Amino acid sequence: MFKGLYVALVTPFTETGLDEGKLRELVRFHVESGTHGLVPCGTTGENPTFTWDEHFRIIEIIVEEAKGKLDIVPGAGTNSTWKTIENVKKAKDLGVDAVMVIAPYYNKPTQDGLYAHFEAIANTVDIPMMIYNIPGRTSVNILPATFGRLVNIPQVQAVKEATGDLGQASSIKELCGDRIAVMAGDDALTLPIMSVGGTGVVSVVGNIVPKDMIALVDAVQRHDMHEARRWHYKLYPLIQSMFFETNPIPVKEAMNLMGWNLGKPRLPMVPMSQGAKERMKKVMEAYGLL
Repeated sequence: MFKGLYVALVTPFTETGLDEGKLRELVRFHVESGTHGLVPCGTTGENPTFTWDEHFRIIEIIVEEAKGKLDIVPGAGTNSTWKTIENVKKAKDLGVDAVMVIAPYYNKPTQDGLYAHFEAIANTVDIPMMIYNIPGRTSVNILPATFGRLVNIPQVQAVKEATGDLGQASSIKELCGDRIAVMAGDDALTLPIMSVGGTGVVSVVGNIVPKDMIALVDAVQRHDMHEARRWHYKLYPLIQSMFFETNPIPVKEAMNLMGWNLGKPRLPMVPMSQGAKERMKKVMEAYGLL
């Protein structure tokens, strides 16, 4: 677990709710593509806009459709420790393989508070945990020294490292060795982070080109850096286009252009502006996706 391509899964909506049929289709697509794991109910999945019924229904459908053929690691974190514990319990009951728990956002805990948060979850629910560190969204950075403490909690097995700081990823590896898997939380840093000991990526662009991202990851794992760099630079313009506007607006628009019909993003996200959409279409055409 926590190796290779994990996809931060988009969520398909209709005008009135969750598109369950399309969600099942997405899961089958990733099973057939060889994706190693799915990470639903995260930022890319628009989880702040879900009802709790939708949140757990999404997990239920994905577990059912995946049939154990890939790892299912849903987002379960909130900025309340006790709410997070309840979410983790329910996700475990639904049969997931692990959970992703984001650093508490908005309330900006200290490093001691962050440690206590993850410790309380682990002490209550015995399930593998991937910690999601993305200070650009949470306003708090889980420092390498804190991971040096968290490594002694058996349930803490991975970090989705999305600080954009290769030095931080290196420091976590230095302090924790192989006891915590470091997964890139930014597609563009997949190759750099894996080159310093990372085990894979939780990917946005993997929603549309999973086989290409797998080729990149596999090349690094084989120590074929020439091939890895070739894939990195092939994918790089496409990866950049996924962030022309706030994630997940571009990836959802790209998938709709490719015929997936996933619906519009939910408010407060709005459809992609025409200018950014045209720029992204040119990148997709050059890549051969349109």
